Amino acid sequence: MILSLESQAPAIKVQNWLRGEALANFQPNYVYVLEFFGTSCPHCVAPMLNLTQLQEKYRDRGLEVVGVAADEKAATADQAHANLDAWLTKNVPKLNFRVGIDCSGEMEKLWKEASFSFGVPFSFVVDRDSRIAFIGHPTDLDDVLPHVLEGTWRSSDQAKAFERGRIAKGREEALMNPILDKFNAAIEMEDWKTALPAIEEAIALTPDDIDLRMTHVETLLYKMRDMQTGLAVLRQLVRDAIDRNDQEWLLSALDQLFNPEEYDYTDFPSVERLAMGKELSEHILALTGLEDEVKAPYYRAVAPYYYESGDKARAVELLELALKLAGGLPLPDNIKQPVLEDWLQTLADYKGEEARSGDVCVVPRTNISSGATPKGGEDEPG
Repeated sequence: MILSLESQAPAIKVQNWLRGEALANFQPNYVYVLEFFGTSCPHCVAPMLNLTQLQEKYRDRGLEVVGVAADEKAATADQAHANLDAWLTKNVPKLNFRVGIDCSGEMEKLWKEASFSFGVPFSFVVDRDSRIAFIGHPTDLDDVLPHVLEGTWRSSDQAKAFERGRIAKGREEALMNPILDKFNAAIEMEDWKTALPAIEEAIALTPDDIDLRMTHVETLLYKMRDMQTGLAVLRQLVRDAIDRNDQEWLLSALDQLFNPEEYDYTDFPSVERLAMGKELSEHILALTGLEDEVKAPYYRAVAPYYYESGDKARAVELLELALKLAGGLPLPDNIKQPVLEDWLQTLADYKGEEARSGDVCVVPRTNISSGATPKGGEDEPG
């Protein structure tokens, strides 16, 4: 039976409680958040910290947060308990809600598997009548919880639409996971003949997934070295990217063509590569009405095509435009600075002389791979 909006909440099958009093049953007139998390999950700390704030904020309105560690990997249960205790002490020092651990698999089965929920962190909200009010990612709790506490969420069109989308995505993921497991196992063993049909099966299930399409190309061209089939698949990816006019697809297609640090183009006919690069680059540069945050990565992405096709001046011009636009983007310094330094380094390589932006100055690299990035000091691509 599917666990979804309005379902009766399943039982609580936590084996041990490491923080707070034991909770055997959901109590009437309380709203509960069950947060599934794991100590090996790097993305679980922030949601747990946010939940301490939500517990404090809404405690007087009947909110009770419950943390559930149900996917701990350790040699023994005692070791799993010790790992969890240390993780909580380090990462959530001001914890103000219950936390339990289940190593039996019951909580996973009753809650996550029954609701097509995968991975951690993952949240369930149980309403005052012990029925499911929300299933989803903890980042949505800030918006959803006030409505649940007011008693207006479950009957809303927004809740019903969210649940329909969640179940559809969950069913798709349930079908996809065994296929991807098969693919990843084959990749690990370098069994390309098994990996290829697995990724093609995954694409047939979700043809709009650009990551799967990229993996398909990579498997054929750079793992199996099947140039004939791989080039046909890549050409179709280029056409689809242009037809969709989607930034992620366009940039991904260009990345397949001009990323020598990632891909070995030894067997890739340069005529084919430049032809596809030309088609993509000219399409991108013909786009109008774009925001600076879109134009900057586009200019950076098409510059290697012009460099490799022999138009060094155009490549330098595009990189300089990208740097000028990117410098003013409202991005955190820890994200923006490495990007700008990488772009500036490529500019120096293309010019064969030092390049400067603000206080940052770089010189051309030497003895680097040929392809989209030239050897230091050369005027023409290698």
